[in-house]
Amino acid sequence: MNSPSPLALVVDDDEGIRQMLSAVLSKEGFAVTTAADGVEAVAAFEANRPAVVLMDIRMPRMTGLQALAAMRKIDRAAAVILMTAFAQVETAVQAIKEGAFDYIIKPFDIAEVLLLVGRALQVRGLRDDIAVLHRALTASYRTDRILTNNPRMMELLQSVAKVAKSNATVLVTGESGTGKELVAAAVHYNSPRSGGPFVKVNCAAVPEGLLESEFFGHEKGAFTGAVARRRGRFEQAEHGTLFLDEIGDISPSLQVKLLRVLQEREFERVGGTEPVRSDVRVVVATNRNLEEMVRQGQFRQDLYFRLNVVTLRTIPLRERPEDVRLLSGHFLQRFAAENQIDVTGFDDRAMECLLRHSWPGNIRELSNAVERAVVMCTGRLIFPEDLPEQIACRPAEPEDAEEPVPADVAVDIAPGSGLPLRVMISQYEARAIGEALLRNGGNRMRTAQELGISRRSLLYKLQEYGIA
Repeated sequence: MNSPSPLALVVDDDEGIRQMLSAVLSKEGFAVTTAADGVEAVAAFEANRPAVVLMDIRMPRMTGLQALAAMRKIDRAAAVILMTAFAQVETAVQAIKEGAFDYIIKPFDIAEVLLLVGRALQVRGLRDDIAVLHRALTASYRTDRILTNNPRMMELLQSVAKVAKSNATVLVTGESGTGKELVAAAVHYNSPRSGGPFVKVNCAAVPEGLLESEFFGHEKGAFTGAVARRRGRFEQAEHGTLFLDEIGDISPSLQVKLLRVLQEREFERVGGTEPVRSDVRVVVATNRNLEEMVRQGQFRQDLYFRLNVVTLRTIPLRERPEDVRLLSGHFLQRFAAENQIDVTGFDDRAMECLLRHSWPGNIRELSNAVERAVVMCTGRLIFPEDLPEQIACRPAEPEDAEEPVPADVAVDIAPGSGLPLRVMISQYEARAIGEALLRNGGNRMRTAQELGISRRSLLYKLQEYGIA
């Protein structure tokens, strides 16, 4: 199915120019509508929302500049190319500052007109793509889309939803890998600022000498290598949210400057003297104890109070056993799809290993462990030997478990034998493996293929059942 032709609006009080541009654009595959002055242009723009507008500056009733302002009130993304005489170039340049896409000087070259129109469509397409991605991001960070079955995590998400509606500074605390950045992103994307940027800075990853420039930007010539003015993260996050991770690692001098920004909502670029106003919400995170750092004189108390308007504490994974199973399944599906590997789940013993692990690296460690297991497994299930060595385990034997039964020993697995079900299953499995080994002349690779398991799984079972 063919996509509809893009619509162009041509606005000029000269009928000859309207007809000429209409013919040229129609030949290039555009649908074209025209207007003779600014009043007609604004009405046509509101009714049809064209992809691109070619508009003269000097027109009766309403000038091109006035029409541009009216169109941008309707749609701030309007792609308007102004047509002007050489004497009006200064006016056209000012119009670009006020939101026009570009200008072209009469008499113009048709190739130049088509080039500008093509660029305007490309930029509009990029803006549309960005809008789609932003909507997808906003949806993915909705608090009801964050996976958890843990009551304390559900309470945290409820707090996130409440805090997001405000403009308050937020302090997110918790161990590494517990999702502090995820919480910060959820605060932003569920807030009135979700249409603005979400800018992240890891304070521990930026060299101390560059942090001030990273935060506030610098003027040209402020220091060796500053060959041009640079916007800092505060400016980049204008009308949005600035997330400062590992805030406990910034120096005392930078703490003072950060405090000033939070209090006065303005800052100065490195090497600059003019104050720059800041409309930014700040969310910070740390895995350190800021209260203890305040007591030891390592962190300013006044900055701590300014940051600690609302505190959200993430919960370590070892305190969320129900989420280990949930998140493991989520990561398995994700990494299986990314790597195009047909793996459907975890063997019971592998899941037991995951549940028994203490997860010092929290969710980040779990994600890495599942990714490694997906890549290493050779069957449709993940077994303990597919997991990282520090996570793989031999499940504790039940107190009433019987000794492993060699494959060459006859066993009674008939119903009514009086044995527990799990013992009968183990004995049957041991015998099936032993018989498969005999059929394959002791070749473990062929035996594993016949049984539909990995060679590592077979070796594990041979050890478990004491089969020679």
